[in-house]
Amino acid sequence: MKGFVTALLVACTVAASAQAATRPRPAYKGKGNMLQTTQDGIRVAGYLALPKGAGTHAGIVVIQEWWGLNDWVKQQTDSLAQHGYVAFAPDLYKGKVAYDESTAHQLMSGMDETESMKTLRAAADFLRSRQDVRANGIGVIGWCLGGRYALREAAADPGIRACVAYYGAPITDTAAIEAMQAAVLGNYGGADEGIPAAAVREFEASLRKMGKKADFKIYPGAPHAFANQNNPWGGYRPAAARDAWSRTLAFLNRELKLASLPGRKG
Repeated sequence: MKGFVTALLVACTVAASAQAATRPRPAYKGKGNMLQTTQDGIRVAGYLALPKGAGTHAGIVVIQEWWGLNDWVKQQTDSLAQHGYVAFAPDLYKGKVAYDESTAHQLMSGMDETESMKTLRAAADFLRSRQDVRANGIGVIGWCLGGRYALREAAADPGIRACVAYYGAPITDTAAIEAMQAAVLGNYGGADEGIPAAAVREFEASLRKMGKKADFKIYPGAPHAFANQNNPWGGYRPAAARDAWSRTLAFLNRELKLASLPGRKG
């Protein structure tokens, strides 16, 4: 975890030394709701957004950036619900949200990885327990810090069918890669100084070598956090963000929504 924190700090601060801290915005009035639940003795709080329509749906665990469960993460959760998923974003910072780099660093550095992984597994189990969710249709998506945890949750939970990682630190442990049952989509920036393109390509090659479904794209000139329009360092890249989101929706539709329908194999 220490090495990851260092790498993430490089990615998040390399172009930010003269930038002002992000300031709180008016509260986002989303279509979802905050709730608390307990799964296997693990208490989880988070933001739940539901799709329209009766019947069962695929479920997605949505994992925050290093800022916390802020409005942007809730917006992504709502968007996934609008595309037909029961989407749940667990709060890994337990109610705290960062609006500047210093606070984000403190919150991220204070995380207990074992505890966070238990929370994410409980979040997935919460979705599996719902009557409106297909238990065989659970996916995970994350950005930045969340991208890292999305990959590791997919490696730790064989029931995860699809994983989307936006600029998340690759897994290097061979046993963890081998344990992954999920199809993996990766969206990375070619100018991300915290996560070198070579490391991303090596990770994709390792996944493919072990027979895993892997689809990675590296966007030339795109820095870390290129998909977030609230990126305080001027790193937002609209064209790359749109393309990555289009890839994400197509991937989730194919590998999660359709693949988990009754009667489907694989």
